[in-house]
Amino acid sequence: MNEIIIELEEVSPKEFFGAQNANIELLKRYFPKLKIVARGNKIKAYGDEDLLEEFDRRFNMLMEHYVKYNKLDENIIERVLTSQSRDDYETSSQSGEVIVHGVNGRLIRAQTVNQRKLVESIRNNDMVFAIGPAGTGKTYTGVALAVQALKNKEVKRIILTRPAVEAGENLGFLPGDLKEKLDPYMQPLYDALRDMIPAEKLAHYIENGTIQIAPLAFMRGRTLDHAFVILDEGQNTTHNQMKMFLTRMGKNAKFMLTGDPGQVDLPRRTISGLKEALLVLKDVKGVGIVFLDDKDVIRHKLVKKIIEAYKSIENRE
Repeated sequence: MNEIIIELEEVSPKEFFGAQNANIELLKRYFPKLKIVARGNKIKAYGDEDLLEEFDRRFNMLMEHYVKYNKLDENIIERVLTSQSRDDYETSSQSGEVIVHGVNGRLIRAQTVNQRKLVESIRNNDMVFAIGPAGTGKTYTGVALAVQALKNKEVKRIILTRPAVEAGENLGFLPGDLKEKLDPYMQPLYDALRDMIPAEKLAHYIENGTIQIAPLAFMRGRTLDHAFVILDEGQNTTHNQMKMFLTRMGKNAKFMLTGDPGQVDLPRRTISGLKEALLVLKDVKGVGIVFLDDKDVIRHKLVKKIIEAYKSIENRE
């Protein structure tokens, strides 16, 4: 009797197999002449060679679908196993404004005009600045684009960084090791990733270095090749920090820098590296700059009103 063994490397066996191996039981019903066994992160199938080849092909289609959409249920399995080709089961959600399919099949889209400009800009440039106030989706859209690039194998890793300005001299007084002290400053990046990558897979990516989240100081001396790199809260970088970061760019890399020039937390009389970079690089080919405004705010409706209220005060000063 012939056999094949398929090892699940890109997907979580627990989520892929379903509750109480429900998805495997469904596979068995569609391939009644095969003996199918699921153990750990491996699937073994026994039977005639022709049936095994078909099973292997369909199973790979299921894995590709799960990796892309983070979702697998009875309807999807049925469509994949009965379709004539991949095009027959791909849904319309694949096209249009969808950047990436998040956890439980959630559609992560560019929701506003300027967010769509941001998506287009990163396709046409290797370095993009996303500038705008809080709540305009700068970081979230950037992380979605990074996850998309990783899934499409356009990059080998994602690197997310931000200056831990708020930590300052008080870092040593915080409890825990260095990672535990710095994690609160990286929380917005973790939050975005959790929406887009299943927890077990995200933990694996972080453990093996496919996804790296670190304060800006940790970028010094590195060359970032084959990576999608996001610098968040760029307005809180100094001249030296910004120059250091920009010159980390390696081969086949995409850099996105986000920031709000209106929320600088640097000491007084310290020039924001972001503001300076926007002036220095505005005419450099290959660098894109996208400005977002209060029309792009996608948080609670009060956030937009708060931004407008503060803007009116600042305009009077």
